[in-house]
Amino acid sequence: MSSLVLAPATEAMGAHWTAEGAAAEAATLLDEIERFVRDAVAQLAPDPAEQARAGPGRPRVLPALGLWAGLLVGVLRGAGSQQALWRLLSVSGLWDYPRFPVTDQAVRDRLAAGGIEELVGLFRQVSALLAARVAPYADATLAPFAAEVVALDASTLDQLARTLPALRGVPPGDDRLLPGKLAGRFDLRRQQWQLVRHIADPHENDKVAARDLLAGLPAKSLVLADLQYFAFPWFDELTEAGYHWVSRYRAKTSYEVLHTYYQEGDTFDGLVWLGAYRADRAKHAVRLVQYRHHGALYRYLTNVLDPTLLPLYEIARLYARRWDFELAVKLVKRHLGLHLFWSAKPVVVQQQVWATLCIAQILHALQLEIAGRAGVDPFEVSLALLVEYLPRLARAGQDPLALFVEQGRRAGFIRPSTRTVIRAPTIAPAQLAPVPPGLVLERPPRYAQRKCGPRPHPSPGTARRASAGGKASVHK
Repeated sequence: MSSLVLAPATEAMGAHWTAEGAAAEAATLLDEIERFVRDAVAQLAPDPAEQARAGPGRPRVLPALGLWAGLLVGVLRGAGSQQALWRLLSVSGLWDYPRFPVTDQAVRDRLAAGGIEELVGLFRQVSALLAARVAPYADATLAPFAAEVVALDASTLDQLARTLPALRGVPPGDDRLLPGKLAGRFDLRRQQWQLVRHIADPHENDKVAARDLLAGLPAKSLVLADLQYFAFPWFDELTEAGYHWVSRYRAKTSYEVLHTYYQEGDTFDGLVWLGAYRADRAKHAVRLVQYRHHGALYRYLTNVLDPTLLPLYEIARLYARRWDFELAVKLVKRHLGLHLFWSAKPVVVQQQVWATLCIAQILHALQLEIAGRAGVDPFEVSLALLVEYLPRLARAGQDPLALFVEQGRRAGFIRPSTRTVIRAPTIAPAQLAPVPPGLVLERPPRYAQRKCGPRPHPSPGTARRASAGGKASVHK
């Protein structure tokens, strides 16, 4: 297979020691992943604290870039604690670097004082290096008219363990056990995280960070978002910014039908005004589609008004792919161990989050490449088994990527996907009623003001009241 090293190392690992060259061409896949990580880490800027000192004092025994390399490799190898990271750096040794004569407390102190800027930069670097590798395997069938196809969502991080020393006296259910949540933008065509934000307050309304998740997204991209982002101002802002979007319809949202493209039984495709009352109404007309399957009524909204450009069936198929975000979170939390945090300190929690995201990017790229080379759907390639068997096969001297491609079905690495198969009606273009000339598709908006800042914490035993109507405005 081709090497995972997509760019050469250009920086030394520190002022007082340097990394050796890349591993031999015959290295196993695990070696190549670690070599990719090593080269990416080596391209980070050197830590100014490790430059030659003008005054007294010795240089750091453990350079910062060695610390970050150990953190990433620890996640890849399944390290479950800061103690395991210390053993990797000082006992078993990391690659061909010297064993660092530091105590476990020194590693803890360095992590606590280390910040997250280097790891955020490393995440961006890993993502940029992987872009060329995943490009040939991107799913071009997803909304080919759109520049990008992305899902926006947020996921609360799992509770910190009350066995951690700093939390042993904290009662169950206390907010101090919640390390925040991740809000992100996930590329559905390439199965890569494009942007991630850590939000310290797990109760913060998801709409607050919504605009930040659009940073750098090119115009004419298609945005998929669930109901926590449902808001008339948000839909209008996306439309005026030049983005396409698809959302589920929120129950009891009022609307007025402008034009019916097609209707038969419960199947409907037409243009509507969102908000039938003067107090709360959207500016731009949108398209409402619906159909019934096995007794359930499915309803979606989009600002792609042309049903020949984005048919009803494709809307249903696209929205089902929003679940890719949930599967990406599952990889991070369950398969890569982010449900087990090493420390209660916020900075160490974030370091573990970013290190895990770096490894997740690489594994998503491998899953996509295996699927492309085997000629199967990416979701038929088991990420859980890839995480489990990657180190085992590599230690046995086998090439896991080749094995997954060549013997994947027989070994069960490639198996039928358990994802829901979309059953939506197909409407022939000849059955669509054309839009009458001069139909007005824009009107003066009026938004009912809803606060969407941090939610108030409910008192014990009191259920949180659901917001009425679902037309909360985006926080400004």
